[in-house]
Amino acid sequence: MLSPHVPDLAALEVFLAVARTGSLNAASAEVGVSQQAISARITSIESQIGIVLLSRTPRGSTLTPMGVVVAEWASRLLVAAAELDAGLASLRQDRRARLRVSASLTVAEQLLPAWLVALRAGNEQRGEPLTQIELTATNSDAVAAMVRDAAAELGFVEGPQAPKGLRSRAVGHDRLVVVVPPDHPWSRRQRPLTAAELARSPLVTREIGSGTRDALDAALRRALGADPELAAPALALSTAAAVRSAVIAGAGPAVLSELTVADDLSTGRLRGIQVEGLELSRTLRAVWLGGATPPSGAARDLVAIAVAHPAGRP
Repeated sequence: MLSPHVPDLAALEVFLAVARTGSLNAASAEVGVSQQAISARITSIESQIGIVLLSRTPRGSTLTPMGVVVAEWASRLLVAAAELDAGLASLRQDRRARLRVSASLTVAEQLLPAWLVALRAGNEQRGEPLTQIELTATNSDAVAAMVRDAAAELGFVEGPQAPKGLRSRAVGHDRLVVVVPPDHPWSRRQRPLTAAELARSPLVTREIGSGTRDALDAALRRALGADPELAAPALALSTAAAVRSAVIAGAGPAVLSELTVADDLSTGRLRGIQVEGLELSRTLRAVWLGGATPPSGAARDLVAIAVAHPAGRP
């Protein structure tokens, strides 16, 4: 940690202006403040560092021998500060121009396309270069790992709770629905399915680490107790599209996002089955590493868009 005897950069800029011009009056014109303010600033610097920097005469101000040394050091420091300032500006620009996003499959397939269209429209409206998006679609556990490892600046997950070690913000809500093909026996039931019946049934599921699978397991634990007895999956597949296709082909029931099967439900390719006493709604979250708000630039813009358009509407 620096000692309290080190002046701030603004003070050093004033001192170097006097050193360059050779007078308080000329430095005043260069910096844009009064001569009295320049004189007071130099006196303050000398008091802070405990060294006389200027020799003041009626003909102007000249550096003392120690002032010459301090001016050389200060000049090098301000050059380094200018390089830091330029580098930070470049990083901020890069953060707006390029964004690495990792998203759960439901969000990536059903919601992100509309959000990215809105992000592009915002770029065009502000006259900015279009943000280049690098998108990785994977399960929620892998999304969280990518964000923790800084392989993505922003993630979107769909599990029952926010991942540990990451900041998060709810960007919307989703509902899971039990689906079967029209010829499945459940489609002819006169009463709702129970949570226990669903737990005992071999389902076509997503892989371990999927937010959909985690959300279903959490819902069954809430309904049936901390350690319910669950049937082994009929199939465990790595994408929602594969699960949906397997259900249509007759592999067994599944629990999928309502967003994923909305068209199938409306056309009758799949039937939604009511389950009594089972809460299947879940929260969709943006996650990031670091401060309380998303990283500035494109990441923050995309989160704001997601909050404003949670159903993916532009």
